[in-house]
Amino acid sequence: MNVGFPAARPTLAESGEFGLIAAITAGLPDHPEVILGPGDDAAVLAIDGPVLTSVDVLVEGVHFRRDWSSATDVGRKAVAVNVADIEAMGGRAVAVVVGLSAPTDLPTAWVLELAEGLRSEAERIGVALVGGDVTGSRDVTVSVTVFGALDGRDPVRRSGAGPGQVVATVGRTGWAAAGMAVLQRGFRSPGTVVEAQRVPEVPYGQGRVAAEHGATAMIDVSDGLLADLGHIAAASSVVIDVTLGAFDIPDVLQTVAAATGRDPYAWALAGGEDHALVACFTDREAVPPGWRVIGGTRTLDSGEEPRVLVDGQPWAGPLGFDHFGAVR
Repeated sequence: MNVGFPAARPTLAESGEFGLIAAITAGLPDHPEVILGPGDDAAVLAIDGPVLTSVDVLVEGVHFRRDWSSATDVGRKAVAVNVADIEAMGGRAVAVVVGLSAPTDLPTAWVLELAEGLRSEAERIGVALVGGDVTGSRDVTVSVTVFGALDGRDPVRRSGAGPGQVVATVGRTGWAAAGMAVLQRGFRSPGTVVEAQRVPEVPYGQGRVAAEHGATAMIDVSDGLLADLGHIAAASSVVIDVTLGAFDIPDVLQTVAAATGRDPYAWALAGGEDHALVACFTDREAVPPGWRVIGGTRTLDSGEEPRVLVDGQPWAGPLGFDHFGAVR
């Protein structure tokens, strides 16, 4: 990826904006739904039917640290967290555009490694990188916008859950939070949880599977399972009751929790950045293979507000993460 930049030109200031763009976009693979990729003022996509779109911003010091994650990790994460939003609507991601702001003294090699991470995660899931923008700034910020297709299906919204349904999830929860606890203590092992914090393991394709099995509401777990279920509860005007015993805490999370004095169930329920999917289905028979039932929904009692309970009671700890501190 760093071909074309001599050793005497190691920073963005010395590489230049257009040389950097040329290096990032060189040799991008073709995609059947991309009519026109990078090189003009806009890309042209051939998506049949309604188009899904979402954006995520990763900010240095908030979503990643360069001493914790490689540039490749950051690139992969930027694509993964964005595509998870399309999965949560029951869609299929088609293309992404990327905005990058970075300080002028940042090594060009770091940005090219970031681009390699973007490419590798996009190619892994069949998504095209079709353009973007670069600019100077104080800190590194990566903004990814994704476009997706529904392939003839209706979008699965947060507002479709009804009383008497089951709640099920697919993917991991608590792993990224455990990895954060390890990194904050200055360690790099167990490697499995550290890697989960660096790059989420999104259950790609399962959003479409859930939609085909009649999911009535769905969301990806970005800020914490309880917090994100709270969005479904509020949008659908139901109470969601999660069963703690439905969670099988892996040995590695138990080990990290014991070493750090933490509750592994708190990570599973309130830890963010795993980007698992959680959805509501009409009954257990509708739940797709590989998904795990973790609770159910009920109607609101008189005067009751939509909320999420754990074993019939309010959860005593934090519900998840909010960038402006509103979620507790």
